[in-house]
Amino acid sequence: MAEILLVDDEAFFLKIMQENLRSLGYENLTSLSDSAEVSAAAQAKSFDAAFLDINMPGMDGLELLEQVKMISPQTECIMVTSNEDIPSVIKAIKLGAYDYLVKPVTAGQLERALDRALERKRMMDIHFLRQEKSFDEALDQPEAFAEIVTSDKTMLRLLHEAELHARSDIPVLISGETGTGKELMARSLHRASRRAQGPFVAVNMLSLSASLFESEFFGHAKGAFTGAINEKKGYLGEASKGTLFLDEIGDLAMDIQGKLLRILQEGEYTPVGKTNPLRADVRFVAATNQDLDALVAEGRFRKDLYYRLRFAQLRLPPLRQRLDDVRLLAGTFLQRSSRPQAELTTASESRLITHDWPGNVRELKGVIEAAANLAETGQIKPEHLNLPKPEYEAAIDQGSEEIAEPLAEIERKHILRVYEAMNCNKTQAAHQLGISLATLQRKLKAYQVK
Repeated sequence: MAEILLVDDEAFFLKIMQENLRSLGYENLTSLSDSAEVSAAAQAKSFDAAFLDINMPGMDGLELLEQVKMISPQTECIMVTSNEDIPSVIKAIKLGAYDYLVKPVTAGQLERALDRALERKRMMDIHFLRQEKSFDEALDQPEAFAEIVTSDKTMLRLLHEAELHARSDIPVLISGETGTGKELMARSLHRASRRAQGPFVAVNMLSLSASLFESEFFGHAKGAFTGAINEKKGYLGEASKGTLFLDEIGDLAMDIQGKLLRILQEGEYTPVGKTNPLRADVRFVAATNQDLDALVAEGRFRKDLYYRLRFAQLRLPPLRQRLDDVRLLAGTFLQRSSRPQAELTTASESRLITHDWPGNVRELKGVIEAAANLAETGQIKPEHLNLPKPEYEAAIDQGSEEIAEPLAEIERKHILRVYEAMNCNKTQAAHQLGISLATLQRKLKAYQVK
């Protein structure tokens, strides 16, 4: 049974909190009205969650928060405030608070906030236990992530984190450049979750205008407005008991951001033309290729919405940072292409490795599929890839004056370029260059490469 700490100088509010929590089945409650008693209580008992009043006399809630997190970092703290003082809330979150509530607090708000906090606590406990193990170990649900092809350590770590997040219902934010596989990760997370039997509904948030947001998102009653000839569920209704994937969330208009924040806070919504609110029984997964920290600093993304989403964040690396996966992915895309028996020549593999891949995995997939069509003999050559040549090859073709240099220097530049492209893996670089490992080691030593 979870251990809960309640700290508030208002005796009546403290009593209401206790009654509500007991009605929800929580019996292990420690209630304090004096901030001076918090330190001793936190040292004597390990609390799973704590509700801390921001406006306490003597030591205020922010100081209490720092004290509790210093004594017990694993305690999930929820701040309670009598007014929505956003600067104080943001400071509290930066200091380690998980969530906040504004008085008066309803039983429903209390239950949702505590459920989310305890889910995060359980998730983090599992996470810290898993840190002691190798992330190269098999996933518990490999079938859920079968569509994500990787041998990259960063990606393997992300798959494990995604599997841990899948065990709870807290919102997840997936960030990364265009083409890195954000929706693929979201679908995998859904398949690994307890909502796997429910629907997965993907929404491109760029397609929602401010005027149509409530109708499209919340749904509407028949006759709610001109043209509403039938009742409509809306995205929240369609995704009930499943996962709602909000793509391109970084491009939302500010007024839509506010409406979305309310859903995340309250867990309820009211379809247009109806009066009774409905519970949003969905798991939210959002994705963006934008830098939300920068957008918040520029005032283009709401801080409070960002802090609702940022707790469980998966940052997908660009393909240029996981070059070990290029050959693996290329082989997978070939098997799924119109010519699964086609093969990449060594020169073609080198061209793939040295390309920057601004379009990431999506670009690689398109390049391989097109090349398979063009390779009539079954051998995919560099010219079939339709990729720009590396700078040094382009310079040779153009007769650049930069090429009027000793052959040894051209060789040095080429070897170092391939070596760096292979993330300084000597074995793979030697294979790509077509030389022995001993030869490569000798040349790198001559180039004074450590």
